[in-house]
Amino acid sequence: MSNKGGHQARKRFGQNFLHDPGVIERIVRSINPKPDDTMVEIGPGLGALTEEILAVNPSLQVVELDRDLIPVLRTKFFNYPEFRIHEADALKFDFSQLVRDGKPLRIVGNLPYNISTPLIFHLLEQAGVVKDMHFMLQKEVVQRLAAIPGDNNYGRLGIMAQYFCKVQPLFEVGPGAFRPAPKVDSAIVRLVPHETLPHPAKDLTVLQAVVRTAFNARRKTLRKALGGLVTAEQLQGMGINDGLRPENLTLADYVRIADFLAEHKGDSEDVSDVSND
Repeated sequence: MSNKGGHQARKRFGQNFLHDPGVIERIVRSINPKPDDTMVEIGPGLGALTEEILAVNPSLQVVELDRDLIPVLRTKFFNYPEFRIHEADALKFDFSQLVRDGKPLRIVGNLPYNISTPLIFHLLEQAGVVKDMHFMLQKEVVQRLAAIPGDNNYGRLGIMAQYFCKVQPLFEVGPGAFRPAPKVDSAIVRLVPHETLPHPAKDLTVLQAVVRTAFNARRKTLRKALGGLVTAEQLQGMGINDGLRPENLTLADYVRIADFLAEHKGDSEDVSDVSND
């Protein structure tokens, strides 16, 4: 797609505009939008993906922070009266307000690299109103989302994403598909919120705090990494080897530790403080 608006990609917004028609077509095929879906696009940029989705789903809504892009999008898609632009920061945006007729959201976006991780955490908190999410991300972020225990990329992002969603990496995209070309490879990932959580935690805030604490000291053994929260004996009592490192535990293991702490809140200052972390 040509840069019709003459808009220069802005570094502070982490903008890299998608322009490769083959890649755009492949993304749209993966998303498979339907006319009556509640579609939401984050960061439409110059509208390369927007254009293809609107052709199928004329009531697409987009969330865009760069106010200079909004007139470009309005002009380009003036003939779609149901097209809605929300000028907002996606990191602070309440996506639940976009739900229509009780239909969960289908969210898509070529996410700026500099906000992709906090934005995914923000969206996971709203997973209850989401049917699925398809994102273009830095390849390394997709690897972290899909990582399994023992993998170098395994950490807080993957554990919490997998708590809420099934994570499915789809395909990689080279730098040449963007203008300006980024210095990294990208990849498309599909996140589908679980209908029933496979490992529900008694207190989600405690789980998040346990995972954060563990991976703040990912090179240490669990007895050291979680030393302020649980003792080696307590870990062993849960059937967890306290000599393992944080990256060796499964999501179910972390939920077990968090549930133990949630049940014993108030037994010690550290445990009662963990949910305020």
